[in-house]
Amino acid sequence: MADGRKKPLRVALGGDHAGFSMKDQVAQLLEQLKVESIDCGTRTPDPCDYPDIAESVVEKLLAGEVDRGILVCGSGVGVSVTANKFPGIRASLCHDPYSARQGVEHDDMNVLCLGARVIGPELAFECIKAFLSARYAPQPRHAARVEKILEIERRFAARQNQGNRS
Repeated sequence: MADGRKKPLRVALGGDHAGFSMKDQVAQLLEQLKVESIDCGTRTPDPCDYPDIAESVVEKLLAGEVDRGILVCGSGVGVSVTANKFPGIRASLCHDPYSARQGVEHDDMNVLCLGARVIGPELAFECIKAFLSARYAPQPRHAARVEKILEIERRFAARQNQGNRS
């Protein structure tokens, strides 16, 4: 911002039916922390498919509408697997604050995945606070590793493009 104030962090938040209750609790936490959030669903506890929710969160992140994403499902595994299918996304399942912080600081993680049936809200909140407060400021070895991840994405994309031309 021109007046020297820091731009507020923006987060896309999503959860399937198994993560519905925790997602709503996370939304309240984000509001208390004065973090802007976009609710990407689900908005009811009715059964739904976690890949749809993960895609919605990831699309907001890739479009630059938000700075980070938070996904919640029963175990956290499904949303993590789905989110990581998108180039540019580095999602990780974290059930402790150290991993949530270190994932950002060392690996430039941009999506935090949580398992609502694995951890309770208080631990989830600690993970979220660690994730949101961390910044990617890598030492050279970390930057080199993230660059290797990006190179893998580029090589795979190039192979896909060659296959589409055949």
